[in-house]
Amino acid sequence: MLTWTLFLLFLFVTAAGFTQRVTGFGFGIIAMTMLPYLLPSYGEATALSGLLAIFTALIPAIQMRGLLHWRKLAVILPVFLAVSFFAVRMVTGVDSDLLRHILGGVLIAVSLYFLFISGRIHLPPRVDVQAGMGALSGLMGGLFAMQGPPAVIYFLGCADSKDEYIALTQWYFLIGNAAMSLFRAGNGLVTPTVLRMWCFALPGVFLGLWLGKKVYARLRAERLRKVVYAFLAVAGFAALLA
Repeated sequence: MLTWTLFLLFLFVTAAGFTQRVTGFGFGIIAMTMLPYLLPSYGEATALSGLLAIFTALIPAIQMRGLLHWRKLAVILPVFLAVSFFAVRMVTGVDSDLLRHILGGVLIAVSLYFLFISGRIHLPPRVDVQAGMGALSGLMGGLFAMQGPPAVIYFLGCADSKDEYIALTQWYFLIGNAAMSLFRAGNGLVTPTVLRMWCFALPGVFLGLWLGKKVYARLRAERLRKVVYAFLAVAGFAALLA
């Protein structure tokens, strides 16, 4: 592997881990702006992102396990798992260049949503809302390794406190990424190249989480979010034009 490739890999997973620790989500969104260009195929990029994302949720999920109410995951999680299973299978049959271009459009849409719309939408935690957000999250997770945005909309509406929100999101991400990693392995996407790059990138994830924890109290998360969303828009346009 080229030294430049490994440097970019380490840099972006560190930034993704940092963003995840400060804002509560976003690892896959940041990582997938670069991973499709570093891996041999788009499917392998989603596999690497998912394997790394497991560890961003593991520690906070364990720490917050006492605040988790499983009934609030009773609909959204099974729907997510079912839809993501088929979405992962779709990745293996679609051209990688086409998926990268679609990813560019998704990045732009996500950035615009969080910049201008997210604060104005508050969905009630009804069963139909859970099912809808779970299906959309499963589709985005399976195809683009970024299942967070639809799920966050639901969790913001049903959590009774900030700590419960963290518990719900991290257990959702932990179980979801672990399941999708198994789905991707079953479809041949967890290749030796993915595993080698995973070993190299994992310290970068931990470094990003550690840096995020250090500056969390001193950094305005809202300001960081705006920078991240602007970056997503730029990365999305670059992917569309590539």
